[in-house]
Amino acid sequence: MNRRILLIALLLVAGIRAGAQTPDAQTAKDTSYWKLTGITGLNFSQAALVNWSAGGENSMALNVYLNGSLNYARDKWAWDNTLVLEFGETYAEEYDWRKNADKIAFTSKLGYQINKKWYYSLLGDFNSQFAKGYKYPNTDRYISTFMAPAYANVAFGIDYKPNDRFSLFMSPATAHGLFVRDDSLSRAGAFGITPGDRFRLDAGAMAKATLKQTIMTNVDLISALDLFTPYNRGLGNVDVNWEMLFSFKINKALTATLSTTLRYYDKEHFIDGDGMEKGPRIQFKELLGLGVAYRF
Repeated sequence: MNRRILLIALLLVAGIRAGAQTPDAQTAKDTSYWKLTGITGLNFSQAALVNWSAGGENSMALNVYLNGSLNYARDKWAWDNTLVLEFGETYAEEYDWRKNADKIAFTSKLGYQINKKWYYSLLGDFNSQFAKGYKYPNTDRYISTFMAPAYANVAFGIDYKPNDRFSLFMSPATAHGLFVRDDSLSRAGAFGITPGDRFRLDAGAMAKATLKQTIMTNVDLISALDLFTPYNRGLGNVDVNWEMLFSFKINKALTATLSTTLRYYDKEHFIDGDGMEKGPRIQFKELLGLGVAYRF
């Protein structure tokens, strides 16, 4: 297992070094080949009730997020990097603070141009979360935490990029890693891991489609769809993760955001709040917020 982890790390380092060594010494400090874009912000909602005859309780919600891209393009080389971070909590008098959003997602893709729209590409990505998650209202047993689960892919394939807004990466050679780096969750066999194991490596095929589009004035969309099917445990059973972020600019200070995540992992089993194992199922999350945002 340690050799496999080391191999994945070496492949990622090799890709980063190749991208970093592309410019020659004279132009290495030239930033014109780099493009930084994205959005970051803070959403807030709140309700205060005083002697309210219809009932209810005081509540508030906070959500901070970042969705940024740093891309390099020169000659026939392209190096695309995306970082998505999100964390949010809600508060109510009855149950204090509870987590409602938690995400760490990083993708790096190095490509060499074949023709105007196609590239040979090496892709690496990582997905996990910051904090412990619970099956509320039970807070005695956590069902997820940092690196439990975590997912990582290293893939070689071809990338269709007709413009700087859309990309479709396809790989028949993908190493897919599942990490459950927590003793209690590992022993319980959470997320489809073999009980007692903390890492699983699958070989398979993947496709990743990304889109950045201005839909109308002051309305932007960022979408990422990931598909993976393993060769060694059910070829044709597809893991799906589809994330969308809509950004609605109201004025210079205020922005509304709508984020959705649709996912289905064929072998991902869950441990519920009572410690019972549940099978795979379609998962959906939606967050709507109003707050301040900064575009770059």
